[in-house]
Amino acid sequence: MLPTYSLSGMTIVTPAEIIRNGRLKVEKNRIKSLQDAAKFNVELEAGTFCYPALINVHDHLRGDYLPRIGPQNGDYYLNWSYWERDLRSSPVLEERAKISVEQMYLLSAYKNLFSGVVTVNDHFPHEFNEPLIPLLPIRVINNYTLAHECSSFDLNWGDGIEIEHNRAVERGYPFITHLEEGFDKESQSGVDILEKLNCLDDHDVLIHCIGFSDQDIQRVQRAGASVAWCPASNIFMFNVTCKIQKMIAEGVNVCIGTDSTATGAVNLLEEIRFARYVYWRMYGEELDGETLVKMVTVHPARAFWMQDKIGSLEEGKYADMLCIRPRESDPYEALVSARMEDIELMVQEGTPIYGDAKYEQLFRRRECDYTTVTVQGRKMCVKGDPAGLLERVRRAVGFKKVLDYLPLDG
Repeated sequence: MLPTYSLSGMTIVTPAEIIRNGRLKVEKNRIKSLQDAAKFNVELEAGTFCYPALINVHDHLRGDYLPRIGPQNGDYYLNWSYWERDLRSSPVLEERAKISVEQMYLLSAYKNLFSGVVTVNDHFPHEFNEPLIPLLPIRVINNYTLAHECSSFDLNWGDGIEIEHNRAVERGYPFITHLEEGFDKESQSGVDILEKLNCLDDHDVLIHCIGFSDQDIQRVQRAGASVAWCPASNIFMFNVTCKIQKMIAEGVNVCIGTDSTATGAVNLLEEIRFARYVYWRMYGEELDGETLVKMVTVHPARAFWMQDKIGSLEEGKYADMLCIRPRESDPYEALVSARMEDIELMVQEGTPIYGDAKYEQLFRRRECDYTTVTVQGRKMCVKGDPAGLLERVRRAVGFKKVLDYLPLDG
């Protein structure tokens, strides 16, 4: 049986409520109490803020390699298919092919882990990722159905929009697809296509949506669908992003995702800050911190139909936690401004997966398979062996490859 323990001395951001000098008791893999202490109690570093572990609503775990691949000479794409053409002719893809698919998935998992993410969707068909998901140090959801894109030039993932969507409804899963990722007439007909197929509803997680009209946004809101906003990828590929202010004003369930590092930000923490910057550039005002925090916690939990398990710190939910050393006094702004090196402790279902070595007793108590690494001079414990992974990748490609999402000294 997994031992019971508690964390204390931190500010808990649930995120709907802020609890100062809080305590959080973990029993088995769930939160038992937000008030009580256990016999085995871990006092966190003074001033620590504790959040629900972050959720990355959109990634492609085979694609988290660097450098990015995008339009040349200041151009921008008409739709995503032009990027696919550039990817296939890129020397980056040739280099990436020298490492195994398993190594690529592990790199991607650590990209997410080192930015506070415990839960992510790998937007690929199940036959691509099911054998690999059990090998990864974080939660990669497998309860989903999908399409690639609602257009004639998609990659034909799954068994067709209607069949995949009906499965989602029957099983209580999200149906996940890129939508309106471009400017041509067909790309901008995505909402029409879903409506005609009777597939526009609250199971939908719609990615990018840069072609949405005001009417599209209203239809999506009425249907209860969620939107995965990936501003870094959108700006890099198309020089625009979706009508995010309108979506928020209409009450759409907007979540922030990274896309892969082939086009997106280096990790979710960078994506959050870039989202705020893009919003300010578009509208001349700041997107508030609380909204941004909900876009990587509560909102994606709802989008994945997992709001009874993850996304907030509540009794009975999985003990998924992210604890940071804050740069700002406001709890929401502290997360928005956080960097990889600010992470103090991360926990998945009650078991630590990353944290300062001063908490090594907790890793041992929960029998976590971990190694130690150095990040900005701090000794850290981490689930698995990312340093060994990076060394194997470097041997495979033949030089000292640097991946910005792995913050390992040396």
